[in-house]
Amino acid sequence: MKLVVVGTGYVGLVTGACFAHLHHEVVCVDIDRSKIQSLRRGKLPIFEPDLDDLVTANCEARRLSFSSDLKAAARDADAVFIAVGTPSRAIDGHADLSFVFAVVREMATALPPKAVIAVKSTVPVGTGDEIALILKELRDGDELSVVSNPEFLRAGSAIKDFMQPDRIVIGADDTHATEVMQRIYAPLQLDPPLVFTARRSSELIKYGANALLATKIAFINEMADLCERTGADVQEVAKGIGMDQRIGLRFLQAGPGFGGSCFRKDALALVKTGEDHDVPMRIAEAVVTSNECRKRKLLQKVSAAVGGTVRNKTVAVWGLTFKANTDDLRESPAIPLITALLDGGARVQAYDPEGMPSARKLWPDQLVLTTDALAAARRADVLVIMTEWREFGALDVTRLLPLMARPVIVDMRNLYPAEHMQNLGFTYHPIGRGPRAGKEPSFAAKPANAQESRPSFAPAHQPRQATNGREPAVLT
Repeated sequence: MKLVVVGTGYVGLVTGACFAHLHHEVVCVDIDRSKIQSLRRGKLPIFEPDLDDLVTANCEARRLSFSSDLKAAARDADAVFIAVGTPSRAIDGHADLSFVFAVVREMATALPPKAVIAVKSTVPVGTGDEIALILKELRDGDELSVVSNPEFLRAGSAIKDFMQPDRIVIGADDTHATEVMQRIYAPLQLDPPLVFTARRSSELIKYGANALLATKIAFINEMADLCERTGADVQEVAKGIGMDQRIGLRFLQAGPGFGGSCFRKDALALVKTGEDHDVPMRIAEAVVTSNECRKRKLLQKVSAAVGGTVRNKTVAVWGLTFKANTDDLRESPAIPLITALLDGGARVQAYDPEGMPSARKLWPDQLVLTTDALAAARRADVLVIMTEWREFGALDVTRLLPLMARPVIVDMRNLYPAEHMQNLGFTYHPIGRGPRAGKEPSFAAKPANAQESRPSFAPAHQPRQATNGREPAVLT
């Protein structure tokens, strides 16, 4: 089938590449001409494991192409998938639907009579009705099928989520739309089958799912705080809770708070939708508040680990993205932490395997960005682990002991066994378990007049390289 995917951001690009892999003929459209040119050259605007190979393979097979001309792409489309952003409006927290409606208005008169418009963007309940009215008005009463088809892709595992989904929800109110959507997804050979609902139900499913997942995260984070005060272990508590099949273990990992482009935005939009319909969504509202409070308190945990203040301290930060296996810094807990550290007079040295380009834009001058994890830890008074990248968990932590000014670690992801870290000589501050103090190794204390070589500096464009035991380089 001939499909058009509007938007080449995270959802749009993954969706387009996966549909092409299912042997549909796909055109991904974006108004950003420079992005389209880059995609045609094989340069992707986002990092997602295996996505570059998938895009390349389907471009070579001529099943996937890119365009900035929406009208031309839409003229012979069987279906158009809208995957543009719906950010929170600064004024009131409602989802900003201006991009969605702009797409609909631009392509309205170009669409063929039997085309189906499927909305993958996360939109408030009733948005499909508004789209249908716009199309009817611009097409002189000629109605087209409008479908809600929310995405449930997770950063870092988006291709697997598309190809092996828990479910595919389709909100369709007419037989033609149902048949078209069944044909589009038929190559997946899904078991269980597609979940068909009313369009408004589908729109609410997306918001409800994200709000409930955010609730689990906020809850276990509050339990982690209680564990620290009472001497309990949040990992043991989470395991005991999650083994209940009604609850499950997923999303019960304590951490620095949820981030990314969805959870906070969608919970806020759900709250605003409730206000519009005089149905207060108090739990979702409390979840947003709890998460914001957690992010604000991150500085307190780091300050306490280094004697009460970060002023004139060197703080190493491992991880800038909101989670591992993505380059996305949107709503990342690392952002408010680093901002607070800098405002508090700390020197911050940071490293992330994929988030460095975005970090340079956020902090062009204030932050020391390094080429690897060990470089970030050099002469640090405290190391803060913010993202659960696999390379951090696999690193030989004994290499940190001679590098750091003080062997203090604040682990916001509980990557290491606390007792092991204590035995090695670290003062280890995990989440939800309380600090574990070890004996400082003799070589960590340096004479006052000791001379230490400074790390060499490298240009910002230098690729990451293994140090092989050499002095790690630092980027600025």
